[in-house]
Amino acid sequence: MIRERAAIEIRPAETDADLEAWLAVRRAVLPNERTPSPDELRSFIQPGDLHVLAELEGELAGSGLVNRSDTGNAHVAPRVLPGKRGCGVGAALLEHLTAHAVGQGYARAGSHVAADDDHSIAFAHRFGFEELRRDVQQVLEVGPSEPRAIDGVEFASLDEQPDLLEAAYPLAQEGYEDMPIEGLDISLETWLLEGGTLPEGSFAALADGEIVGYAGLLRWAGEPTKAEHGLTVVRRDWRRRGLASALKERQIEWAAANGIRRLVTYTQTGNESMQAVNARLGFVTTEVAVAFTRALPL
Repeated sequence: MIRERAAIEIRPAETDADLEAWLAVRRAVLPNERTPSPDELRSFIQPGDLHVLAELEGELAGSGLVNRSDTGNAHVAPRVLPGKRGCGVGAALLEHLTAHAVGQGYARAGSHVAADDDHSIAFAHRFGFEELRRDVQQVLEVGPSEPRAIDGVEFASLDEQPDLLEAAYPLAQEGYEDMPIEGLDISLETWLLEGGTLPEGSFAALADGEIVGYAGLLRWAGEPTKAEHGLTVVRRDWRRRGLASALKERQIEWAAANGIRRLVTYTQTGNESMQAVNARLGFVTTEVAVAFTRALPL
């Protein structure tokens, strides 16, 4: 389906070239976030998802995404290249994306905007979106690390024991329940696909053979010297013993020994305890994103 508004054309991103262009827009708009590889992007696409490109006067101007968020609502992402803003591309994308979301049965949509992007925040408010929370990016310039020992705990990587990823899923669910994100629901399929894409740098902590902690590390597509922390979780009865720090210290040690120079992690308002753990390990807050939500239709 092609929809036009004046000189704006929105069309599905279907071919390999289209998906490459879609990824290029994402990298341009979100230069400090991990962008999936083309193969990863294809593997993530589920029935009902929508990826589109927007063109202005025949030139690439933006992209759009609709998929299911981890909270069960629609996630909509209208993205406009910096040089194409102010021409109605964002509004055309948003209307197109939300119409698709309604057609898929969604009653609510969410999106994210950089906290220092006044233009995009004003855009979100203009279309009735309300702030839900703030997501915090922290970055570590990797240096030497000496992981601490924890009495009664052994550590193993997913590379050493691949079955630990699936075995850690019940603990991951406990961690997701404790996150300040209402309705967060990560399926086992998604967990196995995304929970530790760098298995050598993803670690489980075991006490008497039971998993009491887990920390995943994720590959940063196209930039082998960067990686992203996935979920770090400690079983409730093992918290406040330094286990989260011990897990992350092993990840930092592995990163330093394997050519990774920068680690990136994300938390949310309401999870200041993990932000403090990261800060003690040397992570510095670099960006904050605002999570917005509103009822559908527009």
